[in-house]
Amino acid sequence: MMPFRSATILGAGLMGRLLAVALARAGCRVELFDASGPEADGAAARVAAAMLAPLAESAVAPPSVVRMGHHALDRWPALLAELARPVFFQRQGTLVLWHRQDAAEAARLARVLARTGEQVPELPAMKTLDATGIAALEPALGQRFAQGWLLPEEGQLDNRELLAALLDTLQSMPNVALHWHSPRSLDDVSPRTDERVIDCRGLGARPQWSALRGVRGEVIRVHAPEVTLTRPTRLVHPRYPLYIAPKPGQVFVIGATEIESEDMSPASVRSTLELLSAAYAVHSGFAEARILEIATQCRPTLPDNLPAFRQPRPGVMQINGLYRHGFMIAPALLDVALELLRDGRSALAPRFALPDCLEETSPS
Repeated sequence: MMPFRSATILGAGLMGRLLAVALARAGCRVELFDASGPEADGAAARVAAAMLAPLAESAVAPPSVVRMGHHALDRWPALLAELARPVFFQRQGTLVLWHRQDAAEAARLARVLARTGEQVPELPAMKTLDATGIAALEPALGQRFAQGWLLPEEGQLDNRELLAALLDTLQSMPNVALHWHSPRSLDDVSPRTDERVIDCRGLGARPQWSALRGVRGEVIRVHAPEVTLTRPTRLVHPRYPLYIAPKPGQVFVIGATEIESEDMSPASVRSTLELLSAAYAVHSGFAEARILEIATQCRPTLPDNLPAFRQPRPGVMQINGLYRHGFMIAPALLDVALELLRDGRSALAPRFALPDCLEETSPS
């Protein structure tokens, strides 16, 4: 039980929906407000591959984020089991490959992943593969790659199935009120003694959290009946890390560019060609794939690229800065948030380099 009876949540992206379900299950009356509609069209979570790959992401993420990702791998099945409809989820590891000309970049990455293994020893160690080992895991790749790694137990889920399942669950809960196309800011809400306000608006919170910035990402969804890949596959590249995430129905999510820009215009010809050419270099079956969508979105990011909690005034919690790791770290942030809301402190937080209690901070 929570020490309050009602909660107002601003923002119905990934964190807002997860928190709304959890608080409603804990017996709270929940009101959820979002500036867009129920399809989460304005949320960064809609434009994502939803890979759960803490060791792979350690190429760009510190140990605290890696630990959040490892925590999430075991938490997602329990969270998904509570939802009103099934969500695609798998843990068959991440396959990492490279072309011969990128062997030096692969060697650099190997050193990074080895250092991560020392800092976060609970992670399963990566397995080195030769051409035969790669073909045994992914026969469709044949002998195209001479070397690779398997990062065991890493996984993925279907982000849009998850957002829809969270929506269905919320709609079935009698103690939840959903308010679409209803933007709210912290200036519009004043929590009562028995109420909490939780701000999960991502970039929408920037008027009250000026340090936030957007980092542009571009993702391509294709239907490729001629491609058979069973697990997320990453291609080592000196300029950007390509990933290919297989989803149900022979749909593949290909990404990801990462641009320090808040431009929300359509993807450029250059980035589209680079992503599709790299995917074709992994599997020639992508030549006949049909492009379903080329999507862009800006991810809410703080100066250190790490997530953060704030309390701008009593009864108000802000959660933001999930950057490119939203699905990988959301369960850890959810569990910390629930401990803070229930107990005023979090035993989990120090493990993730987060504050174990909330102190009032400036709203700027």
